[in-house]
Amino acid sequence: MGEARRGLILQHGDSGPPGILGDWLRERGIEHQTCPVWRAPLPPAPGEFGWIASLGSQHTPGGAGAPDWVEAEVDFLRDALDAGVPVLGLCFGGQALAVAAGGEVAPSDPPEIEWMEVETLEPELVPPGPWLHYHYDLLVPPRAARTVARSPAGPAAFTLDGSLGLQFHPESTPAIAAEWARQDGERLVALGVDPDALAEDGARVAASAEVAAKRLFDTWWTRLARP
Repeated sequence: MGEARRGLILQHGDSGPPGILGDWLRERGIEHQTCPVWRAPLPPAPGEFGWIASLGSQHTPGGAGAPDWVEAEVDFLRDALDAGVPVLGLCFGGQALAVAAGGEVAPSDPPEIEWMEVETLEPELVPPGPWLHYHYDLLVPPRAARTVARSPAGPAAFTLDGSLGLQFHPESTPAIAAEWARQDGERLVALGVDPDALAEDGARVAASAEVAAKRLFDTWWTRLARP
């Protein structure tokens, strides 16, 4: 993979921007383009990109009522893996990466909506956090993958060749998380999650979460995406 090959970010809604990932890319001078998958077609050939990042979404791969672009993205990521393109999957993106590689998605027991650390087997790659966990379903890594972090619900991160799938949101800022909580308020309250407390926790850990996120992106980039 040549250094000049630009990357591709797959975004799935206005409320799920690249956030800290976008800041990191600009700081590092890494060329990329963003595809608004929910309203624009995917590029025809994933192999033309040097790397692909898939962001979060309210939808779940294989979930009831998921729009057509969800299955199309899973197929796109499968083609990317076949072409040797490293993928960075963030929450929904981690689930889509898992399914594309032969894994699954299952209900999360319990659902995790909070800022918390993970139990990590590779802290240089996946620091403990704190990370924003915001998911009702859980990725199940494919057999060929290596689980490198866990949360109380189960797998939180896996590696597969140059790809990294996460069941949390290193890209998310407290402001992004607060907007999700506003949109999802009734469901959160039914689960016993206090949106105001989530926002307060986000403000408290914002600085350390950003440091951890950029460290994760740096290590993925240097150790996995461009070995």
